Amino acid sequence: MDELTEQDRRLLRVLQTNARISNQELADEAGMSPSACWRRVRALEETGVIRRYAAIVDASRTGQKFHAIAHVMLTRHDHRHVDTFIAEVQRRPEVLDCFATTGDADYHLRVVCEDLDAYNRFLEGFLFRLPGIANVRTNLVLKDIKQETAVPL
Repeated sequence: MDELTEQDRRLLRVLQTNARISNQELADEAGMSPSACWRRVRALEETGVIRRYAAIVDASRTGQKFHAIAHVMLTRHDHRHVDTFIAEVQRRPEVLDCFATTGDADYHLRVVCEDLDAYNRFLEGFLFRLPGIANVRTNLVLKDIKQETAVPL
């Protein structure tokens, strides 16, 4: 898929708001026939524009009330350390996001867990034990101001 059409963008805007909408309702919203709508959505899925469908869960209502941003610096950019770090971080359910960045830190992790003790266990039992970790700086999230999953289209 080279470029998104306006119709693709309409479909994506609706699906980002309500991924549980029926194909008929989606087709109506996008001004398409149900069969054409189904084919377009399928093409968006197959090309990776739509990666997956998910429910947006309020972490605090599930007991995950501790929210932090961990800024991770590696000792050096040895590809084995980088590969290990990335693979291990991808396995950890409390790491919601991991970004490789420029600036003072090599990686920024968004982490949620039950409480400060659970975060300390995450740090001491996991993050500090990974090879190549030079420094981890943590910022605690005091309040969620904006948390969005929809891509502007």
